[in-house]
Amino acid sequence: MAATVTELLLARADDDCLAITYSGRTWTWREHIAEARGRAAAILSVADPARPMHVGALLGNTPDMLTSLAAGALGGYVTVGVNNTRRGAALADDIRRADVQILLTDAEHRGLLEGLDLDGVTVFDLSAPDWAELLAGAGELTPHSVPGAMDPFMLIFTSGTSGNPKPVRLAHMMVPFAGPPLVERFGIGADDICYLSMPLFHSAAILGGYCVALVSGAAMAPAKFSASTFLDDIRRYGATYMNYVGKPLAYILATAQRPDDADNPLRVAFGNEATDRDIDEFARRFGCTVWDGFGSTELAIIITREPGTPPGSIGKGYPGVAVYNSENVTECPPAVFDTHGALVNSDEAIGELVNADGTGLFMGYYGDEAATAERTRGGLYWSGDLAYKDTEGYIYLAGRTADWMRVDGENLAAGPIERILQRLDAVSRVAVYAVPDEHVGDAVMAAIVLRDNTSLTPGELTAFLGEQADLSPKAWPRFVRLAADLPTTATNKILKRALVRQGATAGEGGTLWRRESRSTTYEIGEPVPR
Repeated sequence: MAATVTELLLARADDDCLAITYSGRTWTWREHIAEARGRAAAILSVADPARPMHVGALLGNTPDMLTSLAAGALGGYVTVGVNNTRRGAALADDIRRADVQILLTDAEHRGLLEGLDLDGVTVFDLSAPDWAELLAGAGELTPHSVPGAMDPFMLIFTSGTSGNPKPVRLAHMMVPFAGPPLVERFGIGADDICYLSMPLFHSAAILGGYCVALVSGAAMAPAKFSASTFLDDIRRYGATYMNYVGKPLAYILATAQRPDDADNPLRVAFGNEATDRDIDEFARRFGCTVWDGFGSTELAIIITREPGTPPGSIGKGYPGVAVYNSENVTECPPAVFDTHGALVNSDEAIGELVNADGTGLFMGYYGDEAATAERTRGGLYWSGDLAYKDTEGYIYLAGRTADWMRVDGENLAAGPIERILQRLDAVSRVAVYAVPDEHVGDAVMAAIVLRDNTSLTPGELTAFLGEQADLSPKAWPRFVRLAADLPTTATNKILKRALVRQGATAGEGGTLWRRESRSTTYEIGEPVPR
């Protein structure tokens, strides 16, 4: 059984089945691997072996990105997935922090590097003549090394929802480890086509999509995610499998429904962070199976749904996954719910999601020992995610550790409030967060994006909230922003810290509603002075 990405690729070196389909062009596995060997040889011909052998890829979801990933594995060096949504000094800082010595880019992304201080980094535009010349004269590949199972295949940056992104070491063995369970569960084979529209510089696409193709021999259809072109892409490529992370299902479901939506080849959508409503509606509308799980970029916590998972829960954790009180480092007691399903012991039950058995498959952050130590203090892995667990072991997310709110002397978590607001049919996406109360503590704020061709009035929101028996009166949002969109990371996660910085405002092009602290009536309001 293969233990590295290198071994998976070499096993397909003589495979003439379809490997990549993209914009009318196709590559067999034999052609793909031969092209990757040539790229690795070209890179190694100009690399400095005395420096960390880190090659950055500032690319989109294209065949060039797939070839760059394969080249790193075959050439025995580390590929750094560079987030192509980063800009300016933040982008330069990512490249420097990962010790990139060679950076691959293309015509689409080359302009992002203009004016950046990248001293010591050699940049190649894969669409430029000088790269073609280097490639033509590179000769046969002599790998820099032969990777072992625990050697890094990639450096992958965290999504950055709660701070600056940090580069995580992704071991080679993670791809052959993650692929087989998905291949077996969904019956994926060489005749399938994996639609890869999530960013290939991030672990969700590597361990939810790329791994499936490498292990099964299925073809890959790389693409830039677009809700409006999603269904056309699925049909054009004949895609049978897709992965997602964050809110893509909500974006797609917000588009106009058509009678023939289910007339498509898609069999399976696998990913994480979709709501219960979006999972059910996507499966119905597009005639496929949707399987939603949870996994951290650091690969220390894995949670999967199973039949019978209660509404709102993300499933049960792998061995060691628990919810801990970070102050006394003990496991939190199980959640207690009232007859309406409301959590009644949030102060005790909500804690931080951890791996109590150790650090799992987390190999640490590259070049950041302090951040690694903080994540692994006391021999546990601390995720930064708030959660609670019921008596049957089912886990419910409650937000990030920064999502605690202190309202009228009571601790509230954002996650349960968001799940309740998602019950409102008009809501497509929602983020709940704290803004300063004018007197003391926090006030609850909700930023809402409505589905296309829907509307919501203050009175309708009041009526809806009043019908939710499991919603504490203190959890009613004091402020509601209706927005056309919300700020997100490259992996489609809502960037709450940007919303928090804006405070109780309507934002650009939005509308702000507010209610008085003892009232249930929302009115169009002015921003709160900060």
